[in-house]
Amino acid sequence: MTKTVTGDFSSKDAMENVLDDLVSIGIPRENVYLVTEQMQVKVITPNATEREVTEILMRHNPTKMHRYRAPSSL
Repeated sequence: MTKTVTGDFSSKDAMENVLDDLVSIGIPRENVYLVTEQMQVKVITPNATEREVTEILMRHNPTKMHRYRAPSSL
């Protein structure tokens, strides 16, 4: 099962640093989305790496965090 973990940030620099950190631990770039209009980083991650992804986002002081379970495929 996968989840989408989203962090809201106050700067684009923080968003780019999150991206760099996630990619450096092996999160595929195609699973990380920078939504600059909303100042959000969204990460699609399996349950096995959710904790690590959350820790990385938290290191960069998000103003808010969101977690969503991905819809199951039909």
